[in-house]
Amino acid sequence: MLAPAAGNAMPQHFKGHGGPVKSVVLSRDGTRALTGSFDYSAILWRIEGDEAIVERRLIGHEAAVNDVAFAGPDRAVSVSDDGSLAVWDLLTGGLLARFTGHGRKVLGVAVSRDAHYAASAGWDHASRLYDLETLKEIAVLEGHRGNVNAVDFSPDGTRLFTASYDGTIRMWSVPEGRLIAQVYDNGWSVNVLKAVGADRLLFGGLDGTLGVIDVAAADLAKVLPRHARPVLALALSADGNRAASGDGDGLIRVFSTSDWALEEEFENPYSPVWGLALSRDGSDALYAGLDDFVSLWQVAPRKPFEPLETTVPRRFQVEDEGRGSDPGALQFARKCSICHTLTPDDGNRAGPTLYRVFGRKAGSLAGYHYSPALQGSDIVWNEKTIGRLFDDGPDVVTPGSKMPMQRIRSAAERDALIAFLKTATAGGDHRSKGGTIREKGRDRE
Repeated sequence: MLAPAAGNAMPQHFKGHGGPVKSVVLSRDGTRALTGSFDYSAILWRIEGDEAIVERRLIGHEAAVNDVAFAGPDRAVSVSDDGSLAVWDLLTGGLLARFTGHGRKVLGVAVSRDAHYAASAGWDHASRLYDLETLKEIAVLEGHRGNVNAVDFSPDGTRLFTASYDGTIRMWSVPEGRLIAQVYDNGWSVNVLKAVGADRLLFGGLDGTLGVIDVAAADLAKVLPRHARPVLALALSADGNRAASGDGDGLIRVFSTSDWALEEEFENPYSPVWGLALSRDGSDALYAGLDDFVSLWQVAPRKPFEPLETTVPRRFQVEDEGRGSDPGALQFARKCSICHTLTPDDGNRAGPTLYRVFGRKAGSLAGYHYSPALQGSDIVWNEKTIGRLFDDGPDVVTPGSKMPMQRIRSAAERDALIAFLKTATAGGDHRSKGGTIREKGRDRE
């Protein structure tokens, strides 16, 4: 069993995002945290006892932020669905550099321990290497036959490991950007990867595989208990003695890295685990998923599960209950609610509030960070323009904007959504007036 913690309190929740949280990391001293969210932002948190305080909001990406990492005490890096890697000044919250070479979704990021280099994992089948001192991209690491899902540096920063949808893990020389060897072939997509010490790699796969690779032998050193669902997150404690895995079913496992014995297990019944971080000694775990906040699991001494302060199922997990349901409310829940709210005080999400959207010029709501494409648009939102948005798609109506691809083929369903929005965004009661919508239970895929 894990030894009890030394008595340091940790926050139960990190609340401040406006959409599902994709990534969470702790600073090595445990006094700060970084999170990345579907709401297009990253947040720097200051941890004071059991309180998590928003210190900086890092605004500049144009799509979901998939991964974040500290780059020394005063900098951070983040990667996004918008195809970019951003470097941030944590003292000011300012954007120092933004690299867009991937051109497609970027899922993972890593920083060498000396904060000299960063590396990104992209859906262009490549990893890219950056010099954080000169703020320049210095190498494109190509050769994988599928998306690169994860990257990590060796502890001394001389090697980079990349994991791909093609099932392989490769090792590269830094800073030459030269392929050294293929370390392992899992056969199934490798989703996540962590370097554990100088010669071990912990990895998790799409098929639920969890294993430890001996880098020198280029072979499995240990097969760990298999997850029933894809492994989506890994974490390593700062002291190197504990590792954790999280999967698509909400299961978290904690292992001792000395012998890879399974020490604790926890299941979050509300969500897959997209982000995972361990405290310095592994006695606490932070986990993130479909909620717009990060939660704490006290690993040691083990604390029994307590229901979270969350609405389950979530606003976008709905299904039609029958003829009594409002079809417009159903379309809003499915197509819009993960990014937009209906009232002026619901907080920031990936998109601006739709409160009083009819008659509003696109890109004009104060306090929201719009893309240049919408800032320069002459669109005024009304029945016709909103209908066209969902008929032709944002890529046609608002090209270059942040809006994800959402189309409604049925004219009847589009009309129902517009009718619902006209009432719901005018400031009145936005609940369904034609019946009820039943929220779905947890998706266990």
